[in-house]
Amino acid sequence: MNRDPRPLSIGLLGPLSLRLNQTPVRTSAPKQRQVLAVLALNVGRVVTVPTLIEELWADSPPRSYATTLQTYILQLRNALAAANSGDPDARQMLSTHHNGYLLEEDACRTDVEVFDRHVRAGRGAAEAGDHRLASEEFNRALQLWRGPALVDVRMGRVLEIEAASLEESRLGALERRIEADLALGRHADLLGELTLVAARNPMNENLCAFLMTALYRAGHVGRSLQAFHRLRSVLNRELGVEPCPRLQRLQAAILSGDPALVLQG
Repeated sequence: MNRDPRPLSIGLLGPLSLRLNQTPVRTSAPKQRQVLAVLALNVGRVVTVPTLIEELWADSPPRSYATTLQTYILQLRNALAAANSGDPDARQMLSTHHNGYLLEEDACRTDVEVFDRHVRAGRGAAEAGDHRLASEEFNRALQLWRGPALVDVRMGRVLEIEAASLEESRLGALERRIEADLALGRHADLLGELTLVAARNPMNENLCAFLMTALYRAGHVGRSLQAFHRLRSVLNRELGVEPCPRLQRLQAAILSGDPALVLQG
């Protein structure tokens, strides 16, 4: 595999990290890191000044917001140059555009980009019926995570939405990897992980369905039905609704011992 020629590497799936040619770029001021995180989540796209103002100060920007924001940008450029042995060319990775700023796409790579690439590959493999490759690709995507997204960054309105979206993508990749593993007959190996993630996401119907299926295939019919009733109780109490028709059909199939639930192969 060819080495990625882009010199600036940014980690967002966990603590925020920034490395230029493997040298750490020091960014310590909280609002400076907020600006960096927003720019990094939009590599190759101009982030407007109003967007950055909303992230940093919401509805109460200071009178000097324009000068203050320019100071944060200057500090980021100085940090890039310092990590590049003082070479001022590194400053050009963060460019100014009409009413905004941009991290140059040909200079930056992020772990979010790599995550998305593996997720797309996993989906393609799943659609082609290659469950083994799908599991591998989704697993590679999940291994990029080092904790909650931007766990050490103060978040305003913009970053809160971005972080929530990333966490949803992470959960989606986990669901798809589990689905591929179930198709490969790995139900016994999944029981511990599924029990934990279903407990952490008590209203997630996909995870409950996977847990019910894995328990049933492992010979734990009673526990499989208990998982359904736990979900039903939570949905009734919190939302006043019943489990979706798919889960109700799964419960009925388990009660009837439907042979279609047993993995064929």
